[in-house]
Amino acid sequence: MKKKSYHICLSSGDEVYCRSEEDYVYCFNCLALAVAATGSDLLAESIMSTHVHECVRSTVPRDMIRQHRYAYSRYFNNKYYRSGRLGERYPFITEIDGLYHTLAALSYVIRNALHHGVAATPFGYRHSSARAFFRKELGFDIHPELLEESQQYRHLPAHVRCPSSYKMDKSGLILRETVIDVPDVEHMFMTPRSYLYYMNRLSGEEWAREQEKDNLSVPPLTLADIEKGTTEKNIRQMLANERGRSDYGVMSDIMLCELIDKEILPELGIASVYVMSGSEKNALGNRLYSQYRLPESQIRRCLAM
Repeated sequence: MKKKSYHICLSSGDEVYCRSEEDYVYCFNCLALAVAATGSDLLAESIMSTHVHECVRSTVPRDMIRQHRYAYSRYFNNKYYRSGRLGERYPFITEIDGLYHTLAALSYVIRNALHHGVAATPFGYRHSSARAFFRKELGFDIHPELLEESQQYRHLPAHVRCPSSYKMDKSGLILRETVIDVPDVEHMFMTPRSYLYYMNRLSGEEWAREQEKDNLSVPPLTLADIEKGTTEKNIRQMLANERGRSDYGVMSDIMLCELIDKEILPELGIASVYVMSGSEKNALGNRLYSQYRLPESQIRRCLAM
């Protein structure tokens, strides 16, 4: 059976998907292992605090998603004394076809942190594929110290080993460039300059006109299409963020979660937000709002309210 290309979005719903740097690492590792186990090809991804975007080529995309979600949910539930399904019941899946439709999907996914206002450029966000392509030409061809194979188990699901082609750095992260089909993606973007152009190009009608070159019956992909699977759909704000009109000094979800999990909860003698009562969460939420003036929606999702 021939592999098809898909854009996939997994949303965390009314909570966060990753609460710490360790979570982002483990989430990508689970994705990498699911890709290998199902014989799929990973083209690009971006792991955000509330959702995960993926562009993959696969014959069994739903099986790949199931394996990814199951492994990560077990880890997350065990770590935070949580139970049940993590995230929305059904992932958002869109089949993509044609060179320019694929380039649009790849670009939107790689630039996701820019659209959500957590990085000034795609390359300023560590939890995406942005730095995996044209690494030598763009100055990202660094060689991190690798973790010995005997120590990799600490960052993987039980009884699972990395494929021999995967490499893991000292932080426990499986290196993206050893998982992603870098040559194929670079071939689609053609040159480093073209890749930079797509990373800096503003969304708009030009994207739609370009996708018409594929001569497909499907409509052109837009930013709104890519974000359909998330709970955050303020497209106007995303487009403003794309132009650099965002305050990068505000407290991010991961900063707030780590403040809660590593400073406040230990002081209170509480193991996790998931074992707190409703009244305890309300009291802590009021404290956070009073002290930091954070948006109520951000406080609620970081406290899993």
